[in-house]
Amino acid sequence: MSFSLTILGSSSALPTSKRFLTAHLVNHDERFFLIDCGEGTQMQLKRFNKKIARINHIFISHLHGDHVFGLFGLLSTFSMMGRKSTLHIYSNPKLEEILNSHFSYFNETIQYPIDFHHFSSKLSEPIYNDGKLEIITIPLKHRIPCAGFLFKELPKPLNIRKEKIDFYDLGIKDIISIKNGADFVTPEGKTIENNKLTEQHTPSKSFAFCTDTKAINSNIQLIKNVDLLYHEATFLDSDTKLAKATYHTTTKQAAQLAKDAEVKQLVIGHFSARYKNYSLFQSEANSIFQNTILAEDGLEINI
Repeated sequence: MSFSLTILGSSSALPTSKRFLTAHLVNHDERFFLIDCGEGTQMQLKRFNKKIARINHIFISHLHGDHVFGLFGLLSTFSMMGRKSTLHIYSNPKLEEILNSHFSYFNETIQYPIDFHHFSSKLSEPIYNDGKLEIITIPLKHRIPCAGFLFKELPKPLNIRKEKIDFYDLGIKDIISIKNGADFVTPEGKTIENNKLTEQHTPSKSFAFCTDTKAINSNIQLIKNVDLLYHEATFLDSDTKLAKATYHTTTKQAAQLAKDAEVKQLVIGHFSARYKNYSLFQSEANSIFQNTILAEDGLEINI
């Protein structure tokens, strides 16, 4: 089962010649989830050969322009492409009002249904579940309401050992019951324990996305042991005071959070355009959490 993250934009408030604004694409079992939609997201999707029409769920962390300005054009493009399927948008309730006002002002009729799913940034709550994947909000602390997202694979049904099907002459009902964890009782009344009939799938994977936020420790348990953590690192350690004043995080703060949460891998991004030497981000983060990589536009990470 595929589970990957593609970085579409890794800059913060200002784009650069090599880094676009925040947008990430999650592929889970060939279902595509867009997280944030900064200016230029459409261009990046095309540049990296991602199929725009396959996106059915969009998650907006907060309503700052560098995370949402690309959404207006993307929604219009869907209409011009003849989209008919429902698009699901998960966001602060104000986004629905903003989008309706925008399309009303430009006298534009969207040709497909949009289903808005509102969430609060003050608490962690499940906002999506399709039986394979659950998505939960992560409360963040920014200048306006802001939330991250935790993508968690749900436990998979057990694999039944093929040789046991013939050996015990198992029927369809028996197989379903066993895959769901039940023991098997033979016609003679003998109980065969489930672990003798099945084998485990590969462990479930998880990914956490934490964008614009002050460095906080309250979410450590929520992101504990995730396989991949994306965390903003807008500023270097020398600008810690500026990070605090603007409700952002430094490289070392993000790395310390990853270490405390015992995550498997950290990717940092949302870099301020004031910096030219990005290797400093790498070295600062690695001084605390070794398994850190820098976000680059087009970078694809298998989770």
